[in-house]
Amino acid sequence: MKLYQSIGPNPRVVLMFLEEKGAVIDRAFVDIMKGENRGPDFLAKNPFGQLPLLEMDDGTYLSESTAICGYIEEKFPTPALIGSTAEERAVTQMLVRRLDYDVVAPMTTAFRGSEGLPMFQNRLRCLPEAADGLKACARDGLAAFDALLAGKTWLAGDRFTLADIMLYCLTEFGNRVGQPTPDDLSNIKAWSERVAARPSAAASLNEKTGIA
Repeated sequence: MKLYQSIGPNPRVVLMFLEEKGAVIDRAFVDIMKGENRGPDFLAKNPFGQLPLLEMDDGTYLSESTAICGYIEEKFPTPALIGSTAEERAVTQMLVRRLDYDVVAPMTTAFRGSEGLPMFQNRLRCLPEAADGLKACARDGLAAFDALLAGKTWLAGDRFTLADIMLYCLTEFGNRVGQPTPDDLSNIKAWSERVAARPSAAASLNEKTGIA
């Protein structure tokens, strides 16, 4: 396997997932700031031009961070970060799906239409006119997950999962790009401190830049 990575929250999700697994695979850094992901060599691997990207054992390519993490879970089943039973996997997948809709999509789309507009405006469709509303939607999503965390150690209860990794990487990203976690979300604040104490949180900072 070979992982093509870059800066950004989605690549960090996979890096942190690998660190939790203790799995070591080959890596290649793609500089999205320079637009290397939009060049013909990379587009031949992933026509969508996005990172992360995994070259699988059979030589084919897999994009989307959650799909990559699912593949890694199959290859390195312990510790289970999606689930070791059908019930555990279903709960994790439910949480991941909610995160995608309620936090990931609005937060990242808002970033591309605001602070990230200079970088993205010539690469894909951006929505600056919707950025403020999307940021509000992301805050609503965070509030819902704050309520979900009440009385829990992790999103799935006592299991640390891919959902925790996703939410942590996205909130850390938001804190850096003008979408900080609201101070009144005390459950997320306490949960974030617990995640940050895990060795994988520091180890997943991108080695090329020192930032997520």
